[in-house]
Amino acid sequence: MTSALTFNFLIVLWSGAFFGAFVAGAGGFGFALAASSIWLHRLTPVQTTTLVVGCGAILHSGMVWPMRRLIMFSRLWPFVVGCLLGVPLGVWLLTDLDLAVLKHILGALLVIFGIYALVVHRLPSTARGGRAADSTVGFVGGILGGLGGFSGVLPMIWTQLRGWPPMEARAVYQPYIIVAQVATLLMIGVFGLDRSGLWLIVLALPALLAGVWLGWHLFGLFNETTFRRVLAVGVALSGLSLIF
Repeated sequence: MTSALTFNFLIVLWSGAFFGAFVAGAGGFGFALAASSIWLHRLTPVQTTTLVVGCGAILHSGMVWPMRRLIMFSRLWPFVVGCLLGVPLGVWLLTDLDLAVLKHILGALLVIFGIYALVVHRLPSTARGGRAADSTVGFVGGILGGLGGFSGVLPMIWTQLRGWPPMEARAVYQPYIIVAQVATLLMIGVFGLDRSGLWLIVLALPALLAGVWLGWHLFGLFNETTFRRVLAVGVALSGLSLIF
């Protein structure tokens, strides 16, 4: 492990941690997408997933604490139940599925949604499906979380379609991301998939903290309209990072 820690390797590690944390601090999601777009140039998919979920759990735990009073468990629990059912399936598929194909499909969908959300005056809002729909979104997000730490993408989009205000939306999808990432990390440990990646988390912490501090302060400058536009751009750019 130590022999692989060259200066160039550490630059990639720190760059991914800082960029991912900055994006997540500003928008509340996107850490896995942003960090993976850099980390996957040097790390294996399993190492990247381990690093994403480990750093992500730490990152989102810190960001959830200031908004803990806004968390409504009656709104959150359907997402969590679906997530806990989906994560084991995603981890099981991690070593067998062609992640390149998955990333291209997911990336294309994110680009389409991001551009759509950017050009329309107001996103459509729906209350249909109730908790069953929320659980389904949580389940699919859990699968994506187990596959590559991408658990927050669908819940973030879904909370926008629900029409919830920015802080209320973050009070749903950020705790959800924590659950998904902790569950994924535990599952990876159970299956014994590249545990050496856990050591990288410690090395990534300084860049992680610097990125989230800067992103969180930027979030404080957003009104609701700006927040939705920033999310739309972030979603589209995240999709492009998966494609290219």
